Formats: sequence, C-alpha cells, structure tokens
Amino acid sequence: MPKLGAEPIRREALVKATIAEIGATGSLDVTVARIAKRAGMSSALAHHYFGGKEDIFLAAMRHTLTVYGAEVRGALAMATGPRDRLEAIVRASFSTSNFRKETIASWLNFYVLAQKSDSAARLLTIYRRRLRSNLLHELRPLAGDAAEAIAERLAALIDGLYLRVSLRDDLENGDEATALALGLIERELR
Repeated sequence: MPKLGAEPIRREALVKATIAEIGATGSLDVTVARIAKRAGMSSALAHHYFGGKEDIFLAAMRHTLTVYGAEVRGALAMATGPRDRLEAIVRASFSTSNFRKETIASWLNFYVLAQKSDSAARLLTIYRRRLRSNLLHELRPLAGDAAEAIAERLAALIDGLYLRVSLRDDLENGDEATALALGLIERELR
C-alpha cells in the first residue's frame, strides 16, 4: 500500500535526480533506472509517477522554468524603472540558482529534446515568448521602435551564453555572462 502524501515528495526527488543526472552526463542519455537510483527508488516507481523518460525530462524542465520564472518575478518586483527592470531580467537569467552546471546541461538538452518532441517544443515556445515579452516591455520606453530588434539580440545572447558556458569548465558563476549581456544593453541603448 502506497504511503499517503509520498507522491509529491517522490516526484520532486525524481525531478531533482533527473537534473543531477543530466548535469553529470551532460546529455539526455541517462536511463530511468539511473535517475530512480539517484532518487532512492525503483525504476518501476519512477515509471509509475511519470510514465516514461521523456515525461521525466519534461517535468525536470518545468521545474527549471518554474525556478527561473520565480527568480525573474522576484527580481522584477525589487526593480524600479524600465532600465533597472531590464537589468533585473538579465541578472535573474544568470543567478546562482539558474546558472549551475546541471541546470545549464538541462537547458541545452531541453533544446535538443524540443527538436523531436512536440511537448518540449511547446514548453520552449512558452519560455521564449515570456522572455521576449519581458524584454520588450522594458525596452519599449527605452528604445522605442528599436525595442523589438534589441529584444531579439538580447534573448539570443542570453541563450547563446548558456551554450558558450556549457563548453567551458572555468566559469564559476554567472557574473561574466551577466556582464556581457549588460554590456550589450549599454551599447544598444546609447
């Protein structure tokens, strides 16, 4: 008989184990058995909660996006004015909770998964639209008609910095990435 209230705890453990396994291997080439073992449960239980490997990966990415969204909302709540809010979005994108090795690996593999999974592609579209909307909202009063083009370049830079960092082992935190993105904002708004 299943333990009452255990499902959310086990689901969360599986999601965190998935992110850790993707970070450890650097790819989606991990088995449900390996994820379940890291979470301290059987692969049958993992399949029971999520159905299959892709569902576990999607749950892990939803978790990552939830953490990212909360970080952005928190940063925006503390910012004043469009410029400060724009910088807050960038800083949240490269915060400690969003810019860890395993999170970066999850993002990169999520992009790969989105190429073949409609569910992942929909989730990626939601993320991209939200990022673009947030950037545009703050750029319009600062850049007028140029806001759309600047938002596209800034969003591409944010995503590109994740890719670039994933290929390096010497970056300890998101400070360098933040500085590069803030530098783009500075140049674009001159």
